[in-house]
Amino acid sequence: MNADLTAAQVRVLSAIDETELVEELIAQIRIPSITGSDAESELQHRLAAQLGELGYDVDAWSLDLPALAAHPDFPGTEAARTEGYGLVASTGPTGEPALVLQSHADVVPTGDLDRWVDRDPWSGSLHGGFVHGRGACDMKAGAAANLAVARALMRSGVRLERPFAIHSVVSEEDGGLGAFATLLRGHRADAAVLTEPTSGRIVVANAGSLTFDLRVEGRAAHGSTRLSGHSAIDAFLPVLRALGELERERNADVDPLYADNALPYPVSIGRLRAGDWPSSVPDLLVAEGRMGVRLDEDPAETRLALVAALDEAARRDPWLRDHPVQLRWSGGQFASGRIAEGHALIAEVRDAIGAVEGRRADLGAAPYGSDLRLYAGMGGIPTLHYGPGDVRFAHAPRERVAVAELIRVTRSLAALAAERCGAHL
Repeated sequence: MNADLTAAQVRVLSAIDETELVEELIAQIRIPSITGSDAESELQHRLAAQLGELGYDVDAWSLDLPALAAHPDFPGTEAARTEGYGLVASTGPTGEPALVLQSHADVVPTGDLDRWVDRDPWSGSLHGGFVHGRGACDMKAGAAANLAVARALMRSGVRLERPFAIHSVVSEEDGGLGAFATLLRGHRADAAVLTEPTSGRIVVANAGSLTFDLRVEGRAAHGSTRLSGHSAIDAFLPVLRALGELERERNADVDPLYADNALPYPVSIGRLRAGDWPSSVPDLLVAEGRMGVRLDEDPAETRLALVAALDEAARRDPWLRDHPVQLRWSGGQFASGRIAEGHALIAEVRDAIGAVEGRRADLGAAPYGSDLRLYAGMGGIPTLHYGPGDVRFAHAPRERVAVAELIRVTRSLAALAAERCGAHL
């Protein structure tokens, strides 16, 4: 065992059951907790029961969805939802936790089942040293790691000088409603680690992302007399070019944390709908997409940049000049966020990784939005990401996480929790 570890850290690490850790991940994957579904609630209830059985003080509550939606800082949602549950569990002395480990219960839909290796994204199959399935890395590996740390702290018998807490939230994938509700309920901490997949790095900043839709008008006509109409698809092409120009401009000068990322602030279209009959010229195209928010940029500035790009496209194109594109900001609205440079938590996470994994972790920034911006901004909680998994596998039909990485990261998180919360024998 590394000499840099304290006796209490060694005791906590010895209490981690690696087989149980992997089995927990597989069990969670087998609960198809798509954002807004009943299974999302099922997983929250399961975790609450497990933490309660361990002896944690558990706060599990039903979200007041109408009140949250009416709040002026409501972060937006994309998925239909009739219920949602918050979950916070803590142990140790009274007071604000020295550390929160946070994960989200929801996962994105599976997509085309034929693209999955065994056509079952909920199998949690284990082969080739990887656990496979929807949510394997984003972020049920992180949730399983957090639960394993919670178990190890209790089973090791160590005493904590400062409290430790687990947060499990819903609706992260479509805006952060669960984190928003958790913070509104008053849960705070000295520091938080979101165990999102980080590919071995410590992620100290997140770009944001804003979801939007565009309605582009055309003029309907019979397909045989196409020239008497104006296709909404043709009308959209100069808009698409304008979005490409905007993307290039916004990525010309980026933060050094994105030195290894060629496109940290994408402007992308994810879904198009146009026309209602093969032999008709379409009179409407709806494009749904997302736009990256630069680090430290006010989302209001981001929105103005897209408006300006659409105005410029209309200035250049006669059809758009007379038929302006209708823009609506829909779904999740993620601001950017970061932890203060030089904050002690960064060094503490690095030290835990060095002592357990025997390496110096690089720092980086993520090009996507997460709950970090809510914990750091709304909650005033210094927050970063460190968790198992390669984000390139997230949301993909080949989603997986390496068992060896899951175990390494869990051990590092356990060492961090023991040290930050003052564990002693």
